Amino acid sequence: MCAARMLARKPRMLVAIALANKMAYMLWAMLVREEDYRDPTGAVC
Repeated sequence: MCAARMLARKPRMLVAIALANKMAYMLWAMLVREEDYRDPTGAVC
């Protein structure tokens, strides 16, 4: 998992903020493009 690797190298709060920022960006992009969420089944971090 990407978060686990990040936590091994970075402070916990920095990882939490980075993940929250990533989620906010994805949500914004879906709202702007009026798209539904697509599950990234084959995505690799």
